[in-house]
Amino acid sequence: MAPWRALIFSTFIPCLYAPVHVMSAPQDTPAALRERGLNLAYNLDHDDAIVLLRRAVALAPDDPSTHRSLASVLWLNMLFRRGAVTVDHYLGSLTKSTVELKTPPPEVDHEFRQHITRAIELAEKGTSTQPGSAQAHYDLGAALGIQASYVATVEGKQLAGFKAARRAYDEHERVLALDPTRKDAELIVGTYRYIVSTLSLPMRLMAYVAGFGGGRERGIQMLEETAASGRENRTDALFALVLVYNRERRYDDALKALEELRQLHPRNRLLLLEAGATALRAGRAQQADFVLSEGLTILASDKRPRIPGEEALWRLKRGTARVAIGRLEEGVADLRSATGGDAANWVQGRARVELSRVALKRGERDQAAEQARQAQVLCEQGSDPVCVDDAQKLMRSARGR
Repeated sequence: MAPWRALIFSTFIPCLYAPVHVMSAPQDTPAALRERGLNLAYNLDHDDAIVLLRRAVALAPDDPSTHRSLASVLWLNMLFRRGAVTVDHYLGSLTKSTVELKTPPPEVDHEFRQHITRAIELAEKGTSTQPGSAQAHYDLGAALGIQASYVATVEGKQLAGFKAARRAYDEHERVLALDPTRKDAELIVGTYRYIVSTLSLPMRLMAYVAGFGGGRERGIQMLEETAASGRENRTDALFALVLVYNRERRYDDALKALEELRQLHPRNRLLLLEAGATALRAGRAQQADFVLSEGLTILASDKRPRIPGEEALWRLKRGTARVAIGRLEEGVADLRSATGGDAANWVQGRARVELSRVALKRGERDQAAEQARQAQVLCEQGSDPVCVDDAQKLMRSARGR
């Protein structure tokens, strides 16, 4: 299962909000702590979120949902620290974007494993003692879904997470059979239906034999129903739809989902990054420039943690947009900024592809060829085959071939 909740996980507009302080309150219940903790996490106040969720676990150590929520936020924090949290990482171009990233801090990894294991154990006990309980099966499927996502995105073992993924799918199909009104269970089922529909025919057949259902339109519909349900995982479904709509080139729908997410989580600065990137994919460079400029202003004043190479990614997107609308000098300045510092190889490579295009427009063939050559090397290192192909085409054009 792709890490939907990790797609756009950061914060923004810190100057408009008072700092978040986690304080004890005698009226806190495990459910209230979970709700507050998850909301903090969606605004990237990860440390505060983890404090609240640890307290929820302490108050309800035998509730699988408290362990599951804490594990989920720990997993998302691992992805954030590695930088694998944007739509670009899950559109299919970056073929090894997760498996080549650094291993997570051992203490965070250990805590995640401890709590997801406990969540699964408690949920399995629930399904054993209450086999007809939709909630018990939901708890088990949700925990297994997080485990499958962790194995695929942190360990980089796509096939190793297959068993947990299949069990998660089966458990939530069971939820829907027991209670068709449980739209929250449609998140995992709809996600896997969509994923299966995108596989090659041999892989689809294998998935069907293993017990997964398919159907692109039905999968998307289930995600939309979850997002519209108002239940706890509404945000998860919206993040999933941002990715799915981008894959399907339904850019207007993706932008609407992003706007809804901004209303729900107004401190999340990367929602602006994704809105700008989506507008750019849609060919709306002017809109992209406006949104990304707003986001860069916010980024400059936000003192909270950033994903590795975050500013370079913003600069790449805005530089590309500005070149597209003819603001070449400003665009080139952004693109050059994206080629240094802690920028990921694929970001540097794509920036050099754009710089090569600018050089070609200016008739600077030698410069265009050199930028394209460097882009190819960087994109190969960053496992970005689309960028490699673009760089090779630009080198041929620069050399008059």
